[in-house]
Amino acid sequence: MTVSLLWAVDVFGRVYNLSTAGQQWEQCRDAQLEFKRLTAAQQCCWGIACDHNIYLNVHASDLPIRYQEETYENQRWNPVDGFSERLLPSDRWQWSDVTGLQHQPLDSFELPSANWEWEADWHVDENFEGEPTEKEGWTYAMDFPANYTKDKKWNSCVRRRRWLRYRTYKARDSWAQIPSQQSVLPDPFNDISCGGWEISEEPTGRLSLWAVSLQGKVWFREGIQHHSPEGTSWEEISVPGEVVQISCGPGDLVWAVLWEGQFIVREGIGRDCPQGTSWVVVDSPSSEVGAIHVAVGVNVVWALTKDNKVWFRRGVNSHNPCGSGWISMVGEMIVINVGLNDQMWAIGCEDRAVYFRQGVTTSELSGKAWKVISVPRDGDRSHSSASAGSLHSAGCFFSGEVRAQSVSDVESDTEKERGPAAASHIVPTYASTETFAAAPDGPTSDPPSSDHTVDAPKPRIPKVTSDSFISDLVSDRDPGKTSGAPSIPEEEPHSALAPPGLQGVLSPSRSGGHLEWSNVDLEEAQSQEDRVVPGVVLDSADTCSLSSVATYSLALEEPYGIDEHPLWAWVSGGGCSVDCHSQLNWFSCSPNSATLAQSVQSLSLSISPAQTAAWRKQIFEQLSERTKREVDNFKHYEQAIEQSVWVKKGTMQWWRDWKPHKWVDVRFALEQFSGPDGNKDGILFIYYNFNEEKKYLHAFINEVTILVPVLNDSKHSFAIYTQERTKQRWPIRLAAATEEEMHDWLALLSASCCDSRGIQGPPSKQAIWSVTCKGDIFVSEPSPGLEATPYPTPCDLMFWRHVGGHLRVVECSSAGVVWGIGYDHTAWVHTGGYGGGFYQELANSTDNIHTQTDVKSVYIYENQRWNPVTGYSNRGLPTDRYMWSDASGLHECTKTNSKPPSPHWTWVSDWGIDYGVSGGTDREGWQYAADFPASYHGYKTMKDFVRRKRWARKCKLTTTGPWQEVPPIPLSDVTILPCSSQCSVEVVPLWAISNKGDVLCRLGVTALTPAGSSWLHVGTDQPFKSISIGAVNQVWAIARDGSAFYRGSVSAQSPAGDCWYHIPSPSKQKLKQVSVGRTSIYAVDENGNLWYRQGVTPSYPQGSSWDILSNNVRKVSVGPLDQVWIIADKVQGSHSLSCGTVCHRLGVQPMEPKGQSWDYGIGGGWDHITVRGNSMEPPRIRMPSLTDPAAVPTPVWNQEVNGNAVGF
Repeated sequence: MTVSLLWAVDVFGRVYNLSTAGQQWEQCRDAQLEFKRLTAAQQCCWGIACDHNIYLNVHASDLPIRYQEETYENQRWNPVDGFSERLLPSDRWQWSDVTGLQHQPLDSFELPSANWEWEADWHVDENFEGEPTEKEGWTYAMDFPANYTKDKKWNSCVRRRRWLRYRTYKARDSWAQIPSQQSVLPDPFNDISCGGWEISEEPTGRLSLWAVSLQGKVWFREGIQHHSPEGTSWEEISVPGEVVQISCGPGDLVWAVLWEGQFIVREGIGRDCPQGTSWVVVDSPSSEVGAIHVAVGVNVVWALTKDNKVWFRRGVNSHNPCGSGWISMVGEMIVINVGLNDQMWAIGCEDRAVYFRQGVTTSELSGKAWKVISVPRDGDRSHSSASAGSLHSAGCFFSGEVRAQSVSDVESDTEKERGPAAASHIVPTYASTETFAAAPDGPTSDPPSSDHTVDAPKPRIPKVTSDSFISDLVSDRDPGKTSGAPSIPEEEPHSALAPPGLQGVLSPSRSGGHLEWSNVDLEEAQSQEDRVVPGVVLDSADTCSLSSVATYSLALEEPYGIDEHPLWAWVSGGGCSVDCHSQLNWFSCSPNSATLAQSVQSLSLSISPAQTAAWRKQIFEQLSERTKREVDNFKHYEQAIEQSVWVKKGTMQWWRDWKPHKWVDVRFALEQFSGPDGNKDGILFIYYNFNEEKKYLHAFINEVTILVPVLNDSKHSFAIYTQERTKQRWPIRLAAATEEEMHDWLALLSASCCDSRGIQGPPSKQAIWSVTCKGDIFVSEPSPGLEATPYPTPCDLMFWRHVGGHLRVVECSSAGVVWGIGYDHTAWVHTGGYGGGFYQELANSTDNIHTQTDVKSVYIYENQRWNPVTGYSNRGLPTDRYMWSDASGLHECTKTNSKPPSPHWTWVSDWGIDYGVSGGTDREGWQYAADFPASYHGYKTMKDFVRRKRWARKCKLTTTGPWQEVPPIPLSDVTILPCSSQCSVEVVPLWAISNKGDVLCRLGVTALTPAGSSWLHVGTDQPFKSISIGAVNQVWAIARDGSAFYRGSVSAQSPAGDCWYHIPSPSKQKLKQVSVGRTSIYAVDENGNLWYRQGVTPSYPQGSSWDILSNNVRKVSVGPLDQVWIIADKVQGSHSLSCGTVCHRLGVQPMEPKGQSWDYGIGGGWDHITVRGNSMEPPRIRMPSLTDPAAVPTPVWNQEVNGNAVGF
């Protein structure tokens, strides 16, 4: 689960956050001002301070917030001066934007606010459309504007070059005031709400920020994006009345509360109009009581009325933002807030505690019950650690419950007559967190003491929905004044109201504590030394129950009492990512247990990973010695049973091999037997009827190469590949009746296959990893002869076993470090376990198995053709593709019949237009072309007769596997140094690319800590999409424009290098992926061509030219021995073309690095492979002349052996 934060403000305006992985509230120490409202997103938090200004807190990250400023320098040629700054009167500005219409000299660029800083000075961009330009960066054309080229021609009369400068946002993890660029400032702000990050698949970082001023006006903050977190300006939104509060959801829901108690709902919110177009009025849930508060999510709306009743709006979605009706809910709250996944948070009316709504799911959005969050604050540790001794010695305890309006109201004449001795037996009543919503409106009473009963009025706590609540609360507090002064001038000093026995304790001069009073929350001064109060007797039972000895309650300002919770004024869960399955430690944490947990945590922090590994190694050695002592000493005894046979049978369906292909009912049997030597093997039998004759198929378990689940909506099927069927690329397909039965068979067959080959435990460091197009992960243990020359082990003999989890990319190294990236760009690191997924308890490791989630998008296309009568419409020609289809147009795919990839996936969003299509789109998401299929572009021309629009819908998968999440930066590519078997590195170099194209270097990656410690950002002038690191720290990368780059001076002392060298791409080709081995560099372009980099030497690591090796390639992986493996796009099988086949390059050796031919392995349906962990040297042939191998350098020796071994 990704760690996220729940934000809250207490009644004193102090800001706290609670981590989903933590057990205590952490105070935001940077906040110098008191805050009254907060609104949070996953990447930042906005707040309104008591000065009514808006502040922004952007969470710290290893990935900086950078913005690229650019301007163009334009010149024209003349016969006298050549190219000069003298332009024609009709020309563009000498310094302009890309269009030439806006004047942009270098000195006109300024920082947006004091929260930004320049990285460096202006510099010339020497890259043009993926190709390096001349040294000065000029591009030439005949005139302005025109098509520019990097080469100067005889008719080039004008030229231009681009200047770049980067600025970085520096105010991270601190509250920065939002500047105003308007001459007339808006009214002071009173409420704020952010959301809108899920509007039409917007990129991460774009937010919609709504604010309400004291005069009831609504404002919208424009321009909030990842590279501009502060936004640009405020825009006033007209409203039909005075607004008191507003709420914005992650999508297109925006509700507000009017002063009269009605709601208004914003309509017309979309990608191109995030502020919407109009308002619709919705009545209050109660005709007698108006609304005061509203909170919205994706598909939910919650509201509060003035009597603190909670209401839920049913029927709310993006198509019907107003909903259909109100439902009354249990509970009385003063603040409500909807967070991520439509989860609900609230603050109780009676106890001011933060509550979480349990049971909120997509099918039950209203949830089931309220549960209080019971965790201490970070400042409570010092108090709680000394609580046991201080309570006994002081003889009293100050309760944290605010039970009265003021001290003068609580202290009655009866109490004064009885004195402190009688008051010592009065115990306050604590409101139950389970029944607070049903509490009567009348005053509550304390239990009787002796023969008297003292009535305690209902707490008078001002409502947080009041606009000036917190400002009024803290207006009387002055840190410079003495703490003994009362906060309300017209009240008499409270110290005079205390019982005589307690005046010594409450006196600031005697206690030495900071005593500050408030009419809402009375604060307690903590004594620095233990004192016995005369006249006060504390019963032992009261000590155990921590009950109060007075009839009134006091509260600590810093910290609160040990058994009391802070009084909260506001809560925001917009950045808190939890759901109904999240495991939270917020609901059963008492202060004492929290102190113990903190002590254990502080103790565990002192134990390094190396010490943990040494401890585990010691335990393993002790168990090994025990095994030798108790088992090995009895090996001479004869076994009672020398051979056993075990059979399991069942009924399935089999996809018949011959035409007509169809599913046939069969009987399936697995016969497994073990010999006297302990080796296990087995046979599969498939019994079927053909022409009323009983026949069967069989396959030996030790010949099975892979078991692949093939899930779809109609069948729970799986495929069995043998060595022969791997060559044919035509597996045995079986279907079980239920998904559970299929998983049982898969787990049993996989365990049998591993037993027959003696494979147990986690994958080795040399393992080869691969991923299918459906995200299934497989691993194969390489044999020593896999890279042998001239007779390597064939690829079709390799056995692949399933590893739990779901990933899109996996990368490994021989140091044992394995990373993966999911479809949602989440980074994962291998924990060293095995199993997970469908293995359940049969073949799982005992630990290191975690829950893993992944999110991907399903795409369909809406196609239209133009005709002279109606224009573009869904009426196509008879030869056209389906009007709703997949990307190929061959299969009909509509919104109603499109389903998730498998039953394991569930929809988590509605259909929305995808604007991130290659080639661009117009404002409505359309792409245009001359005909189907063709090259699409995002603008309409006279020759465009067809158009298409891509729709996307997200689905989510939850599974298990030996993977641990590496938050928080989403990645698109990762690479790890491929170490040789003789190499031993302590810190393993690891590079990655974020989903935004930033290049990152991971620090602290070792075999013991494979997740590393932090990211180091490596600056680039453009976004990248692929990266690879080879031997001797050779780092190559591919930019999104298809150009190649080499990183210079990368070493262990300088892990990030110093500069990028632009490498020209192959002629008229755009590269998309690169892989670097020991000495070889391979790249794949967008057309599926595989290129080899010639001329790479230690003195010139950039190489000289590109040489094409093959086509029809999807991915390439180069290992530490320069072995080359690819995923071939299309390979002919026995029945049809197989898409996505694993292939191995044969004949690769130092004298012939490009190899000779391809060997085909498992396929199809494979999408990724990595051999960067296989540093297993092939068997060597000893030459008679080499009498002293140690005296001969290894590379030369290998070269001679491989050179003489080539015999074909």
